[in-house]
Amino acid sequence: GTRDYSPRQMAVREKVFDVIIRCFKRHGAEVIDTPVFELKETLTGKYGEDSKLIYDLKDQGGELLSLRYDLTVPFARYLAMNKLNNIKRYHIAKVYRRDNPAMTRGRYREFYQCDFDIAGNFDPMIPDAECLKIMCEILSSLQIGDFLVKVNDRRILDGMFAICGVPDSKFRTICSSVDKLDKMSWEEVKNEMVGEKGLAPEVADRIGDYVQQHGGVSLVEQLLQDPKLSQNKQALEGLRDLKLLFEYLTLFGIDDKISFDLSLARGLDYYTGVIYEAVLLQSPAQAGEEPLGVGSVAAGGRYDGLVGMFDPKGRKVPCVGLSIGVERIFSIVEQRLEALEEKVRTTETQVLVASAQKKLLEERLKLVSELWDAGIKAELLYRKNPKLLNQLQYCEEAGIPLVAIIGEQELKDGVIKLRSVTSREEVDIRREDLVEEIKRRTGQPLCIC
Repeated sequence: GTRDYSPRQMAVREKVFDVIIRCFKRHGAEVIDTPVFELKETLTGKYGEDSKLIYDLKDQGGELLSLRYDLTVPFARYLAMNKLNNIKRYHIAKVYRRDNPAMTRGRYREFYQCDFDIAGNFDPMIPDAECLKIMCEILSSLQIGDFLVKVNDRRILDGMFAICGVPDSKFRTICSSVDKLDKMSWEEVKNEMVGEKGLAPEVADRIGDYVQQHGGVSLVEQLLQDPKLSQNKQALEGLRDLKLLFEYLTLFGIDDKISFDLSLARGLDYYTGVIYEAVLLQSPAQAGEEPLGVGSVAAGGRYDGLVGMFDPKGRKVPCVGLSIGVERIFSIVEQRLEALEEKVRTTETQVLVASAQKKLLEERLKLVSELWDAGIKAELLYRKNPKLLNQLQYCEEAGIPLVAIIGEQELKDGVIKLRSVTSREEVDIRREDLVEEIKRRTGQPLCIC
């Protein structure tokens, strides 16, 4: 359930992270970090049926510790410990789950999460709408195919369970059954509710009438008129908020990407309001590519009670956030690049310092040092007298665009021969102008500010 990453895979990862971080920063987020392990009691009772997937560290005669399962619970603990009332933060780090790995689908036991959260008391649905906007911006920028964001509200689910006759004690366990509707048929889910979880068949049927519905703002309006659901205070609050949310999503220009889906339940215990999950509609089946069953690529929701669980006075800090499922995204991007046989550069070297004759190692060392000091990404081969052909070949293999060639004549004339690897054109550049010329050709800003 773990893996090593080759330089090629890391280059792909860095590109993906870059897109995500740029988006988080565009929306004004600060960055934090927290320890990779927490007190076991911090994580216990926050994840519903998934609590069994937490990695506990061996008891070594001190505090009982567990590896973090996500970045949300440590964030809530951080807010409570530091008595923070509001922050907009992102956090990118590894989390750990004793899950059944499915490597091809990007499911691992150690994996990265990229989280963005807004904590604080604000007017309803404005931060929630921004989180959905961020999700859509990132998924569109990564060009991984068409996606849809399913939206629901925990209060609507709880209200629906209440009017259908689900006993309070069974809310959470029935919730996690409903959450499986994206992977199982209604019949299978109903059998689990009735057979394994002891729910009355007629109650399951009433739930079935609701959870098989999905649509846009018109479905929200239809349910606001629903004689039973609209009588439930919780569900009514949730529906009114969703109506407002859809207004903001329309203003953000993303309402066409959003579907109100009553089967979306998100198994985690800490959600209290709006919940959402982005799924890929169907993967790009371009020439020779296998259609990929990757499913969910981002998710999140509102959790207004979590910080209060860690605060000695029970002080609540409302929060809403999202998590990008980068491992699944990496799988898709990697497979696409393999199918296209696209070459991925694994270094950023701008120029190789080479020599055309023997006995020029000292000159190469002097020049490469000058370039490094000027902020140029440069390399040289670790040989006293490398053949020019070998040096040029190295550039082709590594994708280095330029070669600065030193020869005896060039030294006498005070110039360096600058060669473009792709066009093979060569020009003599005065040594004092070399740095500017390399920056100009590789699009690097002229000053390192």
